[in-house]
Amino acid sequence: MITSTQNPQIKYLQQLQKKRSLRKKDQVFIVEGIKMVCEIPRQLCQKLYVSQSFYDQKENQALLEEHFLECEREVLADHVFLACAQTQTPQGAMAVVSQQKYPQEQFTQGSFYLILDDIQDPGNLGTIVRTAEAAGVDGIILSPDTVDIYNPKVVRSTMGAIFRVPFLYADDLCQWIELQKQAGLHILAATLENSMDYTQYDYSEPVSIVIGNEANGVRSKTLSCCHRAISIPMKGSVESLNAAIATAILSFEVNRQRRNG
Repeated sequence: MITSTQNPQIKYLQQLQKKRSLRKKDQVFIVEGIKMVCEIPRQLCQKLYVSQSFYDQKENQALLEEHFLECEREVLADHVFLACAQTQTPQGAMAVVSQQKYPQEQFTQGSFYLILDDIQDPGNLGTIVRTAEAAGVDGIILSPDTVDIYNPKVVRSTMGAIFRVPFLYADDLCQWIELQKQAGLHILAATLENSMDYTQYDYSEPVSIVIGNEANGVRSKTLSCCHRAISIPMKGSVESLNAAIATAILSFEVNRQRRNG
């Protein structure tokens, strides 16, 4: 059992929570919370850390044997676990997990994608990933400036969908849009500029929907690569919707039309 916060493993966990550069270099990230931990694909779990009070409960030991028999485990003193956790009320379980890689063809051969252009809020990105799974999105392409999908707040907000929705960071978003165009996808930008009512579009054909930055929307360079602009009609003085909410509305319209088609 680790009883000191000065232990090198503890220092490493704390740095993984904070530093995107370290997560990228080592190709790992942190998953926290028993529900999320239990959703980790077994082949991706590198090491499991549990608090002493968590481990002392027999039902939790049985849970570990069921889900993590082949994953290396370490028990931490409660105060040590608390020093590593980012949640306000830690549940006593976290894991170091390998990052997933998806083949590039997975982002041109489907019929419904999201393209995220500079999304900055971790909660928005996590909610978008979770929504994407629920709406049947085949994958998500993220601009290089979009917040790190392995940010602990993003990971928690996905509620496990991070393990099931394919994604990639594109060095050049317009280049990826061109690849999708060549594959027969119609690229739709969610923006008010020269747009049509999103409910009037026929989503029976393969589509990608571009969602822009929370404050500035879709960048002009990205917009110039798209086929068409769509928007959500709004009443009152509201100028725009939260990015995650807009994504949900648009994604489920695609889902609705295809289910009813």
